[in-house]
Amino acid sequence: MAKLSLLALTLALGLSGTISAMSDQPGPDWMPIEQVKAKLLSSGYSSIIKIEVDDGHYDGEGIKNGQKMKFDLDPKTGEILGEVPE
Repeated sequence: MAKLSLLALTLALGLSGTISAMSDQPGPDWMPIEQVKAKLLSSGYSSIIKIEVDDGHYDGEGIKNGQKMKFDLDPKTGEILGEVPE
């Protein structure tokens, strides 16, 4: 019985790691990174430091009005969902 419980726990932990890793991959209908960068530059950012996939959206950092900012973007439209000074 203990072996069966250990096997079930091992499988559950392994699958949760796989699901978590899959959520940090761009979806097939997501806007390409180059288009996202262009959209950010046209909305006031002078440079983009980084953009990455995180929990179902784009996450990144850039310079806007001379200030370093963190931002979250809608992955399908590139719309800024939120931005804060860093």
